[in-house]
Amino acid sequence: MLFKNALSVLSVLSASALGLVSAQSSTAYTDTETGISFQRFSTTSYSGFSFSIAFPTDPTTEFIGQIVGPINTDGGWSGVSFGGGMTSNLLLVAWPNGEDIVHSFRYVTGYEAPSVYDGDATATTMYTNINSTHWSWTFRCENCVSWTDGGFDVTASYAIMGWAQSKTAVSDVTDASCTLQYHDNGFGQYGMLIGSALSDQYSTWISDAGLSAGTPSGNSSTSAVPTATASATATASSSATATSAIPAATETLGEYDYIVVGGGAGGLITADRLSETGAKVLLIERGPPSTYASGGTVGPAWLNGENLTRFDVPGLCNEIWVDSTGIACNDIDQMAGCLLGGGTAVNAGLFFRPQDRDWDYNFPDGWKATDMVSATDKLFARIPSTDTPSMDGKRYLQEPYEVLAAALPQSGWEAVTANESPNSKNKTFSHTPFMYSNGERGGPLATYLQTSMARDNFELAVNTTVRRVVRTGSTITGVEVLASDVGGKTGIYTVTANTGKVILSAGTFGTAKILMRSGIGPEDSLEAVQASSIDGASMIAKEDWILLPVGYNVMDHANTDMVASHPNITAYDFYGAYDDPIEADKELYLDNRAGIFATAAPGPNTMLWQSFVASDGITRQLQWTVRAEGSLGEEGDTLITISQYLGTGMTSRGRISIKENLNMATTVSPYLNNEYDIETVIAGVKSIMSSIANVSGISLVQPAAGVDAESFVNNYIENRRSNHWLGSAKMGTDDGRNGNGTTGSVVDTDTKVYGTDNLFVVDASVFPGHVATNPSAPIMILAERAVERILALGTSASPSAVTSSTVAVQTSTSSSAVVAPVSSTIAAAPTSAVVETSSAKTSSIGTSSTKVVVPTSSAAAVVPTTSTSAAVVAPTTSAAVATSAATSTAATPTGAAAAGHYYQCGGKGWTGATTCVSPYTCTAQNDYYSQCL
Repeated sequence: MLFKNALSVLSVLSASALGLVSAQSSTAYTDTETGISFQRFSTTSYSGFSFSIAFPTDPTTEFIGQIVGPINTDGGWSGVSFGGGMTSNLLLVAWPNGEDIVHSFRYVTGYEAPSVYDGDATATTMYTNINSTHWSWTFRCENCVSWTDGGFDVTASYAIMGWAQSKTAVSDVTDASCTLQYHDNGFGQYGMLIGSALSDQYSTWISDAGLSAGTPSGNSSTSAVPTATASATATASSSATATSAIPAATETLGEYDYIVVGGGAGGLITADRLSETGAKVLLIERGPPSTYASGGTVGPAWLNGENLTRFDVPGLCNEIWVDSTGIACNDIDQMAGCLLGGGTAVNAGLFFRPQDRDWDYNFPDGWKATDMVSATDKLFARIPSTDTPSMDGKRYLQEPYEVLAAALPQSGWEAVTANESPNSKNKTFSHTPFMYSNGERGGPLATYLQTSMARDNFELAVNTTVRRVVRTGSTITGVEVLASDVGGKTGIYTVTANTGKVILSAGTFGTAKILMRSGIGPEDSLEAVQASSIDGASMIAKEDWILLPVGYNVMDHANTDMVASHPNITAYDFYGAYDDPIEADKELYLDNRAGIFATAAPGPNTMLWQSFVASDGITRQLQWTVRAEGSLGEEGDTLITISQYLGTGMTSRGRISIKENLNMATTVSPYLNNEYDIETVIAGVKSIMSSIANVSGISLVQPAAGVDAESFVNNYIENRRSNHWLGSAKMGTDDGRNGNGTTGSVVDTDTKVYGTDNLFVVDASVFPGHVATNPSAPIMILAERAVERILALGTSASPSAVTSSTVAVQTSTSSSAVVAPVSSTIAAAPTSAVVETSSAKTSSIGTSSTKVVVPTSSAAAVVPTTSTSAAVVAPTTSAAVATSAATSTAATPTGAAAAGHYYQCGGKGWTGATTCVSPYTCTAQNDYYSQCL
C-alpha cells in the first residue's frame, strides 16, 4: 500500500497519551514507497499531522508537497500556511471524500473564514492513500511560493510555515469552495528547512508520477497516476468581488463638540469624561454592540432569556478563537476585537495597576508617575479590580497557583497582592486581578459607557466605520463614515467650527489606518493609499500630506511559552462548555454569578514577574501568565502553560503599513530583533527552569529534556504574538515631521497630532514603550490623563443647554429606574420591558426612533437628575458616576433616588445617593469610592 510507512507511524504514535514535540522544525524524511526525499514537519499530537516538501536543486516557483492528516469521526480538514500565520498568507487545505482527496487554496486578510484564493496557484495530485486512521496526499504545487502581498524565499535556508486541522466536517465534502469550520484540532508554526529540501532527483519524481516536467501552471488535466488515485489539476478560483472606488460622502449627519472614534479602552473613557463637561459628544464604533446592557445579543443557547451575551460571561472569553465572525477585525493581519468595547469586550479582563516605571521610563514630562496619580485613582475608583471574581468568594482553577506557590518561594520568589504592590516586579507572584464586577465582565462597558449613555449630550453610533478625517490643511472639520453593517451610518459628521475636536481611539492598527487614509503618515504608506482603487481618487491632495512616522515604533509583548506537567492540574474544557456546559457549573453561574464561568478562560489565574539587567545596562522586565492548558503542540489534562511576556525596557520595535487594498499588515516584526531582548528572554527561561527543577511532581515538558534555554529560545518557531499591540502613533516632544515621516513622534504631550490644529490620539498607539503587564488598565489611565490635558487646552464653544432626558421608569418586576441603549437587535424586548416616555434617551444603535427599556437585571440603572440645564465644567478628580447637570462635579445631587448597578453610592466627599436599587448593595471599594454591586 502506498505511504504505508508514513501512515502507520502516525497511527502508532498518535495513540500516545501525551505526544511530545521536541523539535519545531523539519527533518529529513524519505518516502520508501515513492523514493521522494522530503523535509518534513510532523506532530503526533492532535491525532497526527505532517507536511513535507521537496524542491529541485535550482528552485523556482514550484515544489512537491505531501500532507498527512487524521481520519476524524465527523470529518474535518488538514492544511498548511505557506507563510506561517493564517492572515495574508497562501493557505492550502485538503480533506478526504471517499477514495479521493479534495483540496482548496484559500486566502484571508483578517480573522474570518478564508475565501477561495483568486491567484494562479495550482496543485496536481501525484499520489493519494487513505486507511482507517489517516489519509495522505502528495501533490505538485505550482505558483505556490508567492501570493498577494507575500511569499517565501526559495533560496533561503528556511521558511516559517504553519499548520492547522479541524475535526469538524466541511459544509460539503464534494465542493472545493465549501465553507471551512474552525481549526479545532490543533494549529502551530514551524521552520521548514528549504535549503535541505533540494534534490537533483526532482524531475525524476515528477516523471515517475506520470507528470510532465514541462507541464505549464494551470493545466487542467494530468495523465494517469500510477498505483494511486489520479485527480485533475485544480486551479484556484476566486469568490471575491472586485473592489472599486468609493466616492467621498457628502451627506452631513450632525455636528458635535467632540467626535471620538473607537469604542474601546481609550474611547469609552474619553467620550464619557468629555460628555461629563456638558459638551456635545459623539462616539463612533465600527463594530456591533457586545454586552447585553450595550445592546448585544450574541451568545450560546443556555444564555437565552438570561439578559447576558457571551461577552458578559468571563468564562466564555476565549470563544473569539473559535467564532470571531463579525467580532474580530477583518482588515488587519492580527487578532483584534472590532466591536463595542474593543479588546475590553473580548479579552481575559486582566487588570493591573501600573508600576511607576511604566510611566517614568517610557513617557515624556507631564506623563511621569507623579503626573498619573489622579488618573490612576479615578480609573480604579470606577473599576475596582478583584482577584476573587466569583460572587461566592471562592477562587476557581487555582491548581496552577497552588503548585507554583509551593515551589517558587524555595527559589526566593515572594507572594504579593498585585494591585496593592504594583512596584514589586522582581521575583514576585500573585493571584491575577481582573476588571470583573458582580461575576460579569464589568470594565468600561459597565461603567463609563453607562454614565455616558445617561446623558442627553452624548450619542453613540455603532456599525459605522470612519473612513478618514475630513480636513482642510491642518484643520479637521469632521469625519467621513461608512456603514459597516445594519444600522450603521454613511456620510459626514462635523465638529463645531473653530473649537471642535476629533479624537482617534481606534487602537494601534485602526488609528494608524485612519491617519494614513487621511494623508497623515509615512510617504510610502500614503502612496499606497493614493494608489488604492478605493481611496485614491478622493484622497487629500499630496501637497497637503503630513509626513509623520505613523506605523513605526510598533510593539507587542514578545511571548515565549513554556509547558510543565503536574498530577494536581486538571484542565477545564472551556471550548466545549460554550455550547454544552456542565449543568452544575451553568446553574451556579446563572443563579449566583459564581463558579468556573465567573473567571476567565482558560484560567489565567497566576502571575509572575521578574527583572533582569541586560548587557546593555537596561533593566528589562518579564511577566509570566500561567494557565491550565497545553501549548507548543502538547496535549494532556495535567499541563500548565507558563507564558513569558517581555515588557518594560524592551527595545525591539516593528512596523505596520497599509496596503493598496487598504488592509493593515505587520511589515516589520516587533519580536526580539535586539540581542539584549533575546538575552533577557533566555535569562527568564533559565530562571523558571531552575525554580521548578527540583520540585516534587513538576515535570518540565517544554523545553524538552536535554534542551537548554539558549537552544529553546533561539530555535523557538511558534508565533510570539500576545495581542498587546502598542506604539503606532508614538507620543513625544520630537516632532516627526522633522524626521521626514520615518523617525520621531506622531503626537505631542497633549496627544495632539503634529501638524494639525484639532486632531488627537488617545489609545494604545501613543505609548512610546511597552509596559510590564497586560495593557488594558494603563490604556484607560492614559485616557483619563489625556482628557485632563485636552480640556486644559481650552473648552469647546459653549454647547447648547443640556437637558437630562433619562426618566425613571418602573419595570414590572422591580422598582429601579433603568435605561439601555437602543438597538434594533433588542427592539423585541422581553415582556417585562417598559417603553420609555417621549423624552427618553436615544442613540444611533440600530433604529434611532426606537425607545426601549430593558429589564432591571440586564441594564445599568440611571439616576434621574434634578436639573434641565448643564454648565460647561471641567472633569473633577472625584469618581462621580451619575449625571447631574446642576453641579460641577457631575455627581448625583443630595437626596437623589437610589443609585443603580455599578454606580457610586459613597466615599469621602460623596454627596449623592447612598443606597442602591434592589438587589444591589452599596459596597466600599476604598475610602473614596463605594459602588452598587
